[in-house]
Amino acid sequence: MGNGAKAQTKRERAQAKGKVVAKSQLKVNDAAKNISCQRCRQTFLCTSRRNELQLHADKCKRTFEECFPSFVEPTK
Repeated sequence: MGNGAKAQTKRERAQAKGKVVAKSQLKVNDAAKNISCQRCRQTFLCTSRRNELQLHADKCKRTFEECFPSFVEPTK
């Protein structure tokens, strides 16, 4: 029995007991991508700052407001 089988068995036992099984970090990151460029539809994490998005707007050869019209700076 390899490490993958042991991990799967542990997940199944935890699920049978009614415990919450940890989500994959990749799935969590995909769910957090709620900022998207209106021109090319590329998505960004919700914690992205204006500087990072401005670089993307420059690559799209558009203004920041054209690419991200509803952008609100995340709070710290």
